[in-house]
Amino acid sequence: KALAAGAAVILLSHLGRPEEGVYDEASSLKPVAERLAKLLGKPVRLEKDWLNGLDVAPGEVVLCENVRFNVGEESNSDELGQKMAALCDIFVMDAFGTAHRAQASTHSVAKFAPLVCAGPLLASELDALGKALETPVKPLVAIVGGSKVSTKLTVLKSLSEKVDQLIVGGGIANTFIAAAGFSVGKSLYEPDLIEEAQRLIAAAKQAGSEIPIPVDVVCAKEFSDTAVATVKWVADIAEDDLVLDIGPETAKQYAELLKSAGTIVWNGPVGVFEIEQFSHGTQVLAKAIAESSAFSIAGGGDTLAAIDKYGINDDVSYTSTGGGAFLEFLEGKELPAVAVLKSRQ
Repeated sequence: KALAAGAAVILLSHLGRPEEGVYDEASSLKPVAERLAKLLGKPVRLEKDWLNGLDVAPGEVVLCENVRFNVGEESNSDELGQKMAALCDIFVMDAFGTAHRAQASTHSVAKFAPLVCAGPLLASELDALGKALETPVKPLVAIVGGSKVSTKLTVLKSLSEKVDQLIVGGGIANTFIAAAGFSVGKSLYEPDLIEEAQRLIAAAKQAGSEIPIPVDVVCAKEFSDTAVATVKWVADIAEDDLVLDIGPETAKQYAELLKSAGTIVWNGPVGVFEIEQFSHGTQVLAKAIAESSAFSIAGGGDTLAAIDKYGINDDVSYTSTGGGAFLEFLEGKELPAVAVLKSRQ
């Protein structure tokens, strides 16, 4: 759109985590410039020294070398933000994936640029997340998977207050199974968070929502591609068992909840879906989400990998490009890069 309107387009981005102040070939945006040129069907100039001004013609696209090569990027330096802002007439923030970070190229620059706005991707992300969490069609069902309760505790707390059903999977589910009084054998779980899990279960109940506990699970004696998978009721988990997926009965019950949902938020697989014999729980839920008429939003690297694996990309209403930003939005936090745009309106 900007090119069609005759704008001179300057792009800022990062790649990897290079040391500030040091040029590093491995983190150069050269392959990005080449790929972009192919997609646009026109040359994209990669500029190594761009901080003190650029010559860009209308209709031209310039990609500035990795913003993380600049000293002060990560610390959100105002001096660096002012230099970036001086390059443009309008600053467009379109990187939802880094909107949770207050850095010079996402936050400071937006304080000083003459005009600022959200780009189409950022706007559609916020729109989809708002639709799912702020004005959801009920019932609202959330799926939160992952290995640890500790890393997603704030998400679990925040969602348990908003949703009708909160399905937990992965290592997180093991801690909830233990909180319900069952042994989880030698599975990954967090004994120090059992009380917290019990509090969440009780609080959900009091609020009229529910965190259902798996009734059956898929166990193995070892964690490997060749491990023998055995389906067991949760009461029958042995001391030397590893719980690596939800069982077929649980998957069926959860699929029913998803079938009747009005809105679905999905973050994380419910088992070790990369290994065939522990992938069926995630597969059943993915299929249920695909077949549901609910508005569905999914985010997080593993979740996107599962969507790809089961070929349901077109059946999920919105797939978020953010990992950390998606989680922080679910936690109810305001994203710094979005907050600064709002403050300039």
